[in-house]
Amino acid sequence: MYQDSRRYSKKIINKINQQLSEKLRWQSRSLQFVLSFLIASGLTYLIKDSSFTEAQSSVLFILLFAIGLWVTEAIPPFAVGILIIGYLVFTMSNVETENANQYLQTWSDSVIWLFLGGFFIAEAMKKTALDQSLLKVIVGKLGEQPKYILLGLMLITAFLSMLMSNTATTAMMIASITPITLSLGKEAPLTKALLIGIPTAAAIGGMGTIIGSAPNAIAVGALEGVGIKISFLEWMLVGIPVSVVLIFTFWVALQKKYRIKRKSLDLSFLQKTKLEIDESISNTQVRVTMIIILTSLLFWLTSQWTGIPVSAVSGIPIVGFTMFGILDADDMRKLPWDTLMLVAGGLALGLAVQQQGLTDYFITFIAIEDLNFYVLAIVFAFITVIFSNIMSNTATTTIMVPLAISFMALIPDQSPKIVPFVIALSASCALLLPVSTPPNAIAFSTGNLDQSDFRYGGILIGILGPILVCLWVVLVYFF
Repeated sequence: MYQDSRRYSKKIINKINQQLSEKLRWQSRSLQFVLSFLIASGLTYLIKDSSFTEAQSSVLFILLFAIGLWVTEAIPPFAVGILIIGYLVFTMSNVETENANQYLQTWSDSVIWLFLGGFFIAEAMKKTALDQSLLKVIVGKLGEQPKYILLGLMLITAFLSMLMSNTATTAMMIASITPITLSLGKEAPLTKALLIGIPTAAAIGGMGTIIGSAPNAIAVGALEGVGIKISFLEWMLVGIPVSVVLIFTFWVALQKKYRIKRKSLDLSFLQKTKLEIDESISNTQVRVTMIIILTSLLFWLTSQWTGIPVSAVSGIPIVGFTMFGILDADDMRKLPWDTLMLVAGGLALGLAVQQQGLTDYFITFIAIEDLNFYVLAIVFAFITVIFSNIMSNTATTTIMVPLAISFMALIPDQSPKIVPFVIALSASCALLLPVSTPPNAIAFSTGNLDQSDFRYGGILIGILGPILVCLWVVLVYFF
């Protein structure tokens, strides 16, 4: 009786503690929201010029308010995106009626359609277990040496992250290697190396394609807004070499930090693992999925020759997977719509900042003629990494890219693509904290890592990444 009473008492106490924790969390977020609002209002009053129009003041306020909300996470990042669009439509309809609807149109921007096509491919790969099939095929060729197994798993992760969410890729890969980490133990060097290497490869792999990460899409959308188009293949030619070099460099660094003493590791159990294919999927549908994915990739890569916009190519997976019954209404609900909301809000904010001339206003405070262009690119790269470590890398890119485009307009001798490319790619190098990226958070949630374990990769990639990005992007567009 006494034990039952004690158990019941503990249950009640835990429930009360949970409720108090939720209440405190809610109160904390409410306070952060109010403080963000007040600080943004104060800064707007201090920063704005006497010549500012009502529209410029409104855009400056929502820019500062959004930064505050993104940093404090008083509300989820996607909610900030919705708030931005709603605010801009409401305020601009009073001062610029003819332009208000353009902020709603970011929901149907070409970048959004491109991302949506990528989401359909990712969901189809998961449902048909093509991602697991790829893992099993490649694992069989990795051999038994731990260092090559580590490299192989990192490369698989990077490749998948170019086609699907790096969060989903990391979750799948971490789940796949769980038997390995459990058998090796929490403190084993190989366990640490795998759990650090995989999320890092997922973030870096996202550099490779436009759909690989949201910052890439934000940069492409912003450049399209000023009449500069970036093809799928052009982005790959810039992003993939940087991604590959960083992955191999980090692989070497992991070997030096975690001196793996095991001479062999048997991964045969992974090939024996049963594929988790949805019961409603037939073998024919698996083959159709492969055909649709390959066709989409082909048209994405050849868009500059075929003349078919990359956003239009997204219609192939969207129509194909639904027409053949591979994806249904339930699968649609699983798509990361919150990412699209965040990207749409970011595009709207960038559009407003550019159109109202805020970037041009801030640039007047900098003696652009006294700055070396290459130093400028490196400064943008490192500022992006610093901010991306403490707030969403999508939000950071949203703020930095319009500013960079305005800078580039004042430097006619250099390609206007350089600094936006540098910013987008550098945003994927922010890996210092467990909360810096969702892949890091997933690896940290296994309980096998400490916060300090992320510092090594975060500092290395955070310093080497921006430098390499600047060198490669300048080299590509200089020659």
